[in-house]
Amino acid sequence: MSTSTTSETTPAASPLAAAHAELGASFTDFAGWSMPLRYASDLAEHKAVRSSAGLFDLSHMGEIRVTGPEAARALDAALVGRPSTMAVGRAAYGMVVDHDGGIVDDLVTYRLGEEEFLVVANAANVEPVVVALADRVRPFEAHVADETARWGLVAVQGPASVAIVAPLLDPSAGVDLATLRYYRSVGAVLAGVEVLLARTGYTGEDGFEVFVPVERTRRVWDALLAATREHGGVPAGLACRDTLRLEAGMPLYGHELSRDVTPFAAGLGRVVVLDKEPGAVGLAALQRSAQEPLARVLVGLRGEGRRAPRAGYAVVAAGRGVGEVTSGALSPTLGHPVAMAYVDAELAEPGTRLGVDVRGTELPVEVVALPFYRRER
Repeated sequence: MSTSTTSETTPAASPLAAAHAELGASFTDFAGWSMPLRYASDLAEHKAVRSSAGLFDLSHMGEIRVTGPEAARALDAALVGRPSTMAVGRAAYGMVVDHDGGIVDDLVTYRLGEEEFLVVANAANVEPVVVALADRVRPFEAHVADETARWGLVAVQGPASVAIVAPLLDPSAGVDLATLRYYRSVGAVLAGVEVLLARTGYTGEDGFEVFVPVERTRRVWDALLAATREHGGVPAGLACRDTLRLEAGMPLYGHELSRDVTPFAAGLGRVVVLDKEPGAVGLAALQRSAQEPLARVLVGLRGEGRRAPRAGYAVVAAGRGVGEVTSGALSPTLGHPVAMAYVDAELAEPGTRLGVDVRGTELPVEVVALPFYRRER
């Protein structure tokens, strides 16, 4: 069984560890979990997601259930958004911030019922999110439960995802994928297993995330993998997930997001609700941040040639440091280097020419709008 806490020396195992080993996966220690990095080729897996589909194991993510008569109000106070306004079946991207407005984690909240929410946190931040939520809901009639150990999570991502998932759904459950819009979720029966099916993802493609009782995860994985392969797709690891999300301009905690960054600097002010009741954690700091000039902001950078800027490289202009790369790669889809970086706000206009210091060599880059890649709809 998976677990959300591990020793310092032994990574937690996904409920699909045996399946990944059978597929010849290369494993990596990611946020205290042993997870598949790749199965064969990062490039092939990336391209499969863009052209057909990839099947991911995301069982390292954290599932936190918040319930009770005042669960909605409690989450309004705990998160930067206003979950109380969400309809049942909706999902919303948001964040937990500290009292200074710094980002503790970015997450997705699903409203499962009038008094029931599922908060999905990044693997590295499950414990701080659980602690923060438990502390923040204390004044309300609400309860927080870390259910990470109870759930497996797999994701089908790519243009063939509907064709892959639809035949595996039990029609008696009444789920119609044609009406399940982006950032919606619904209870379903998939491959004979009761699941929560969400039209969400982290690749820039259409797709589904499937929350499965941990003991049934292998059954759902095997059914989805067979269907994925029938449509030309492949199992996909964390390496290609990173290049996919980078192309889609999606931030990664520990790179673009941290406690040292506010949602506004990260270009995510749209998810912050500022006119909430006083007392929401970080609200006063966020209200100030919304009015203050930003020193540095997150931008996209387009490079030339084949050398890609990498996280930690300095961004320069006229011989002086003006920023730092947070993520970078040679884009498999676009064929040129792309990166995200925090740069001085006055240099953030698209079209601005800058440089990236790569071990003493300055590579030319141009500021561009995010995302780098947007799927055809």
